[in-house]
Amino acid sequence: MNPIHKKIPVLIHNGKPVCESLIQVEYIDETWPGENPLLPSDPYQRAHAKFWADFIDKKVNVTARRIWATKGEEKEASKELIEIFKMLESELGDKHYFGGETFGYVDIALIGFYSWFGVYNKFGNMSIESECPTLTAWAKRCLHRESVTKTLPKSEKVTTFISQRLGVE
Repeated sequence: MNPIHKKIPVLIHNGKPVCESLIQVEYIDETWPGENPLLPSDPYQRAHAKFWADFIDKKVNVTARRIWATKGEEKEASKELIEIFKMLESELGDKHYFGGETFGYVDIALIGFYSWFGVYNKFGNMSIESECPTLTAWAKRCLHRESVTKTLPKSEKVTTFISQRLGVE
């Protein structure tokens, strides 16, 4: 149903495909507005949230994949990922969520990577929890949300899957 990339995720609404994760989140926010919007109503804050979500989509995904999918780049990629996570910790600051007191767009963009922390730790020979305690605490807060807990795979499951896929114990 993705006419260009022929990949998932694709959201089908009224028989029409909506492609790419972040675009889907925006579409959902606009199509079903409610009392808990995912994007801020203020144009500057909305642009700010979109910037950070785009940063996560482009930087975290590509850098993190290099830790387990490419040989010889693990050490450099691990260092880069920790730097990226520290930038995100700085943006988060002492807020509960990236948008302040409410779970929103940037949180959605990043929380899926939490399931992969075990993979990054194992193959990158690092400890995200000790290197980035603020980000880890944020992720654990997110796990208190039923919508997050019900949809995220357990980190151990992802780590086992990738280890088996790569033939590593």
